[in-house]
Amino acid sequence: MDINQVGYFLNLAETLNFTEAARRSGVSQPSLTRAIQRLEEELGSPLIYRDGKDSRLTALGRDVQAEFMRVELALRNVREHSESTVHGRRRILDIAVAPTIGPAKFTAFFDKVLSQLPAVNLNMHQLSAGEGALEVLSGKYHACILPEAPRFNPKLNIVPLFRERFLLACADGHPLAENDVVSVKALASYPYVDRLACEFHTQMTEHLMNHNAVMQPRFSADREDWVQQLVAEGRAICIMPERSVVVEGIVTRRIEGMSLEREVVLASVSGSGTPLEMRKIAQMAARHDWA
Repeated sequence: MDINQVGYFLNLAETLNFTEAARRSGVSQPSLTRAIQRLEEELGSPLIYRDGKDSRLTALGRDVQAEFMRVELALRNVREHSESTVHGRRRILDIAVAPTIGPAKFTAFFDKVLSQLPAVNLNMHQLSAGEGALEVLSGKYHACILPEAPRFNPKLNIVPLFRERFLLACADGHPLAENDVVSVKALASYPYVDRLACEFHTQMTEHLMNHNAVMQPRFSADREDWVQQLVAEGRAICIMPERSVVVEGIVTRRIEGMSLEREVVLASVSGSGTPLEMRKIAQMAARHDWA
């Protein structure tokens, strides 16, 4: 097995077409085909079903694709380390954040990161619906900030950051803001906006229904800024994580009987599969006083 085979197979796994994979790899189709055949012989099993135009990866092929993506990421990191050392270039790290996680708890932390790691640039991205820790393993992002820990995977390094409760969010001058604790029954008396991007949408709905409060929102949105602007103007109320407020004029109040909370975590690739700078950031996150 050689490094070229890694790139050849990843191109083939993505395109499922030997001609296109060869073009992307910069080699002839016979050369790529022979390289894949040698790889299959070495592993002792087919990696791709060859059924005319209906080619597809075997179960082993999918496993090899995932591992080769890690190898490719590690190789890219090695090259970047070399360029940074030899040419004094800056390390650019891509970190993605779930859309429901607010920035308030992170600005001071990332300011400290940038001051202690002067050769690092941070690119912050928003995770799309359905994205999560798999985007870290695939190499799309160096790390992700998630609203809950993913299923255990030895390839992932998970750093718990802080816990936060789900609370009522309303405008500062809203009638419900007058009380420190609001009853579920009182919520049903006001227009409600549904946060479609919320990872705990089902649990919140069940809690309200169990307390005979059936919320019937006439407005729903998966964009937090739209939801919060409606709430800040006093046009609706919602339930959201206590540290996710970003629009001025919103206050939060506890809901009687609701104990729903989440634990925000930082996920990155464990071991040498992630850049040294990212490992340092994970260590800093583990030591940071998030309270």
